Amino acid sequence: MADITIRGLPLDSVPAWAVLERRLFADIEEAWRLFSRRYTGDDGGILFPAVFTDRDGVDDLYEPFFNWPAFYLLGGSDDVLAAAKRHWEGVTAQLEAAGMLTDEYENGYDWFHQGESLLFFYGLCAADPSDEAFARRARRFAELYTDPARGNYDPEHRIIRAPHNGALGPRPGLGDTVEPYPAAPVEMERYGLPLEGVPGITTWADVLDPANALAMAEAMQQAAEGDVVVNLAATSLVANRWLYDGDPVAADWITAYVSAWSERAEANGGLVPDSVALDGTVGGLHGGRWYGGHYGWTWPHGLPSVGMATIVSGLNAALVTGDDRYLDMGRRVLDAVLEQAIVAPVTETTYSLRGGWLARLGADAARPALLVPHRFGAAGWFDFAPMPLELPTWLWWWSRSEADRARLQRVRDGLPATTEPVKAFRDKAEAGHEAPWLDFLDGRLPDYPERALEMALGQVARRIALILADDSDPATVHLHFWQRVNPVVTEILTQLVSGAPQVLYNGGLPFAAVDYEDAERRRPGLPPDVAALVTAVERDRVAVELVNTSPIHSRRIVVRPSRSRGDALVGLRYETEPGAVFPGASTAYAATRAARRTESLEVAGDGVEVDLPPAHHARIELVLAVGAARPRHRGTSPDSDQNDTIDPVEQMKERA
Repeated sequence: MADITIRGLPLDSVPAWAVLERRLFADIEEAWRLFSRRYTGDDGGILFPAVFTDRDGVDDLYEPFFNWPAFYLLGGSDDVLAAAKRHWEGVTAQLEAAGMLTDEYENGYDWFHQGESLLFFYGLCAADPSDEAFARRARRFAELYTDPARGNYDPEHRIIRAPHNGALGPRPGLGDTVEPYPAAPVEMERYGLPLEGVPGITTWADVLDPANALAMAEAMQQAAEGDVVVNLAATSLVANRWLYDGDPVAADWITAYVSAWSERAEANGGLVPDSVALDGTVGGLHGGRWYGGHYGWTWPHGLPSVGMATIVSGLNAALVTGDDRYLDMGRRVLDAVLEQAIVAPVTETTYSLRGGWLARLGADAARPALLVPHRFGAAGWFDFAPMPLELPTWLWWWSRSEADRARLQRVRDGLPATTEPVKAFRDKAEAGHEAPWLDFLDGRLPDYPERALEMALGQVARRIALILADDSDPATVHLHFWQRVNPVVTEILTQLVSGAPQVLYNGGLPFAAVDYEDAERRRPGLPPDVAALVTAVERDRVAVELVNTSPIHSRRIVVRPSRSRGDALVGLRYETEPGAVFPGASTAYAATRAARRTESLEVAGDGVEVDLPPAHHARIELVLAVGAARPRHRGTSPDSDQNDTIDPVEQMKERA
């Protein structure tokens, strides 16, 4: 529990953002229950026949629930956590019955999709680390990679042995049978040739010939062995296990595997290659070329998959070692494409995923923007589009370094000019509003919380309307349908409440700047009626405003640095008079309130308890010792807190 308690101050008026935030919590509570009633059975599984003809599709049944555990951790009800567990177990049984899983884990598929599947599982582990069933699963799943006897990992060459891997070990090729490459669907042409250098095939038109379509499929099957860069996302599975108990085998595996890819990047001039043959040679399956691997630089997406895998793995290695240099591989990926950047409107590009950017940008897509190449092939860099902002955002958010912030700012400044920074869109990753959030933290968009929460409420309402209007037969709908109507909205809550970007969708672990605990119910998240707003995120301090919106009920809440980052609390500043502002708060707040007396304390404890009588608020600043505590899964305080924490004050003195 917290070692210090402070009392909030009376409100003159309840802030609009606080009212909107609590309304969003309430609407989501109704919405997820509606979704469960309409689309799931008594066992928690999706109302879908779950008949699969190839290895694809496992992720699509988990993804509709990916952010439900995150909603619980932010302050959602106990019921949503119970429902999330039931749905995970129901979908898992459903997929196992369909022959897609073995011992509750995917038989073997690429890590672009496995990463998406596992977001739900990682969220459940973080939401309730005391659940021994999920803890056992976390250990068992990680051993698929840390135990060489399971076959997935070759410790001699430090590679995962195939692009498709999982419960059945490294699986041969890309399918159990070789079928002609499906060149006919129009939507596949935008991705181009999946493999370069196949004799007789140089253009898309060549693949329309049935003989060439079969030749392409056979070549892809033969090249699908050895390691590929997206396999780096497997480090999250192992890091998730490490967060339970600091298992040294898990940490060593992560550092060894990430280091191997980092060394290959160094040997390749700094830019990570995308494939390694079974003998450990880069390009051994592609005529010596460092590009061309499955879900690599050439096909199908390039930067979004390569960049996310390198950053996710860098974060995981930094997590278990405390060394941010493991982020360098991901940094160089972003720097390499930025060196090739051009300025042009998105509407004038032929980018393969242009439709997503047109939806995000709206009319602004016709304005000039900084475009980077997303892919590399025999003809060089191609497929230009804006850089996904979540990639440089996560690098900065973790390191809080000036260099990472400068890169982020360059990408942010390269987005097209706009008169509407908070756009009403939502895709399955539920990301894309990093730019206005960053503007808020910098004091350039002070009304972002209100505008973003209004937008999020609109997204929930739209999803509810789609569910209420749906009279389709679940057996006939597209496999992606349930993702499209998932009414749980967490991106804005994650930013405002926990001070973090939305989770990286292809396999990132859930991190936060701030954790909360309902002091009365002894469970994670905000208490009922309480709204939170993180107003500053810096390397060694985080500023938070708390509001009890209830005019009747008192609430008590513990605020602490996030356990998932391993930061320790060493100091506290808090408001002692209405209207006071502490150093480090958002400049928007400082500009509207005259600075008054604040209290500053040295604290060597787990967190601070805030007592909020009805219609009271508190503004506090947590002063941090970065990396002074062993990271672990979030949750209520375990009895072993002191055993996991070194003296943060002494560590700060040593670093100084």
